[in-house]
Amino acid sequence: MAFRRGAVLTRYGGGEGRGDRHRGPPQAENAEREHPLGKVVLVTGVARQLGGRFVRRILRDPDVDRVVGVDALPPAHHLGGADFVRIDIRQPAIAGVLAEYGVDTVVHLDVSGIPLLPRGSRAAVKETNVIGTMQLLGACQKTPSVRRLVVKSSTNVYGSSPRDPAVFTETMVPKALPGGGFAKDIVEVEGYVRGFARRRPDVAVTVLRFANILGPSADTPLAEYFRLPVLPTVLGYDPRLQFVHGDDVVEVLRLASGEPRRGTLNAGTFNIAGDGVLLLSQAARRLGKPTLPLLLPAIRWTGTALRSVGVTDFSAEQIRLLTHGRVVETTQMREVFGFEPKHTTAETFADFARSHGPGLLPPEKLAHAVDRFEEVVRHG
Repeated sequence: MAFRRGAVLTRYGGGEGRGDRHRGPPQAENAEREHPLGKVVLVTGVARQLGGRFVRRILRDPDVDRVVGVDALPPAHHLGGADFVRIDIRQPAIAGVLAEYGVDTVVHLDVSGIPLLPRGSRAAVKETNVIGTMQLLGACQKTPSVRRLVVKSSTNVYGSSPRDPAVFTETMVPKALPGGGFAKDIVEVEGYVRGFARRRPDVAVTVLRFANILGPSADTPLAEYFRLPVLPTVLGYDPRLQFVHGDDVVEVLRLASGEPRRGTLNAGTFNIAGDGVLLLSQAARRLGKPTLPLLLPAIRWTGTALRSVGVTDFSAEQIRLLTHGRVVETTQMREVFGFEPKHTTAETFADFARSHGPGLLPPEKLAHAVDRFEEVVRHG
């Protein structure tokens, strides 16, 4: 056998240092035997925090025999007892990994809006998102053992525009198709996934459209924005935002990668978000951070400046989100998928705020001052 050039396998044992143990792939006869659903799980994007957390969580599932994590870079965190294969999913060698391990469940998490490396390019991110997904789906199509596919998507697929409905459902399409950036990547990724589902109707396909992911270890563009000491905002706009906690993300991925529970269906497309919404102004007050309202041309210039120095990914799509906001309906998540998030949008944001310390302005005093100001305005 074996893996094509560029594939390096490392056994990540619990409590062992990275690379302390090495074990080759299973024998060919083991790869060819039939596995019950969910027994051999391959996870992409394990060098990111979310991928690492999910691998460690699913290893505790008694129905999972083996977990294989793949990424182009070795993770800086432990993967428990999972096997790590260093491989770029943009390369055809990923098909050999699926076949050799007899993978029956693929959880595709290597879809992101920011590069893994601090100075990574947007072009490399797009290639991984789009070309990597195409290559992975092609490998899944040729691998008979694959029976379940879970894809991490985003509510960015709906875009953000002034003509948006108050709430997006899974069947709605964006009023203005994204012209670039991560949102366009997601649209293309979901299109390829739908094509795969038509070609392999025997595979249960689940697409999870996550709202903005926050939590103590969140590494998303919006988390980077909220870590700024002063928050640039668009003058005259106060968008509605939704968040989903990282813990809920891991749990919903676990449910999607296994057999559906009685009375539920975990194949299809689902919006995933915590209950409720927060206005951007409320989020700033709860962080204790001042805002800097700017005209739209000025905030675009500010975003370019912040990106150029590597402070945050203040992209055009994020500016649109901070202008018009976005809210999605989660009825299907509850009634069909059978998942109830443990954290609301407000609770998720509170956990994020606690983990990053107080801002420049004490939130309690700031909230009291705002309440007093509103009271004075109401009474003339």
